[in-house]
Amino acid sequence: MKIAVIGAGIIGVTTAYELACDGHEVTVLERRGAAAEEASFANAGLVAPGYITPWAAPGMPTKVFQHLFSRYAPVKVGLPLSARELAWMWRWYRACQLDIYLAHRAHLQQLAFYSRERLHQITANLKLEYERSDGYMVLLRSERDNKMVQPGLQVLRDAGVAFQELSPVDARKIESALNPDTAFFGAVYLPDDEVGNCRQFALLLKNEAQRLGVKFSFNTTVTQVQPSAGVALGIAGETTARHYDAAVMCAGLDSAQLLGALGLKIPLAAVYGYSVSATIREPLNAPRSAVMDERYKVAISRLGNRVRVAGSAELGGSLNKKRGSTLQTLYKVLHDWFPGAANLSHGVQEWKGARPMLPDGPPLLGRSGIAGLWLNLGHGSSGWGLSCGSARAVADLIGGRTPDLDVTGFGVERLRA
Repeated sequence: MKIAVIGAGIIGVTTAYELACDGHEVTVLERRGAAAEEASFANAGLVAPGYITPWAAPGMPTKVFQHLFSRYAPVKVGLPLSARELAWMWRWYRACQLDIYLAHRAHLQQLAFYSRERLHQITANLKLEYERSDGYMVLLRSERDNKMVQPGLQVLRDAGVAFQELSPVDARKIESALNPDTAFFGAVYLPDDEVGNCRQFALLLKNEAQRLGVKFSFNTTVTQVQPSAGVALGIAGETTARHYDAAVMCAGLDSAQLLGALGLKIPLAAVYGYSVSATIREPLNAPRSAVMDERYKVAISRLGNRVRVAGSAELGGSLNKKRGSTLQTLYKVLHDWFPGAANLSHGVQEWKGARPMLPDGPPLLGRSGIAGLWLNLGHGSSGWGLSCGSARAVADLIGGRTPDLDVTGFGVERLRA
């Protein structure tokens, strides 16, 4: 089939690659000048399936309210909220029920483990070399933090995920650069998890997709989607629509507007994340792989010769305005755990990205209900960790095959429930 993929973030690139592997004629349409320029650009890079859970969880509304008054809160709400954002929060609040949360968590983690397996297959088969390292450590500052993670550890046990609960002494044997002056209760170490440079992977896979015949059309803004003996796409600055047998919507936040014009209302909201990237000043003072400060929900990752500190979930506000207190939190956590690791005097990259999140958690994969139009969107902050599996599953569905992943719970029909 002749298929258009709308969007060239990590979701769009992996989707294009998988479709090309199946022999389709694929064109990727991207409004930016290159791939992975938005939410995929400077994220934390974590691939930790056991820690991917819905944001809509029991008790989460109370936590968000408490965070409103905390200086270093991991969750921020920018006031005033728009009517669309308030509607999203209401749907999110309704999804914070235990039965809904447990079902969606199970679906997400199945997808996350499947996606990691597919990531490893692609990396090995194509011999891709990008900045990555193995192992992921969750740092627990206090006994209270330790108690808070215990339910999650039981989930890992039930799923058969390998992990170790470590004392500070044992944690320092793995991450020897941890600040000796920062006392903490303990850590959880997941040896099979990893950190990798999402954007580097996306660019490498784009090249491999092009070798398979995929065409990338950059600086190309899709303005309209119309079913028309397949799918007709209106393009900004072009008077004639482009026609395809099918299209896959991977356009992040822009997907909601394009689909809304077709009567398909997708409750996507921008939940902003931040990161700070800087060159390593002293390798011995830098993390070996990736650590997460459980209290502040801030990840510190080693990506080649750089350190990246990433975190925050900010609803409301705008992409162009960075919140100073959030950036201060990132610098604080870096200093607490790895002082002197990064060169912060020059060349520091401060980034804010809009992550397209659905109120209940899992992404939308599969048929849209509109002839010829397929969905692969709404991955929130876990796009990197879910991308390869999502792409393979959607490609299988388009090809009329049963995916290796059970796609129950990822369909658009759940939004109508």
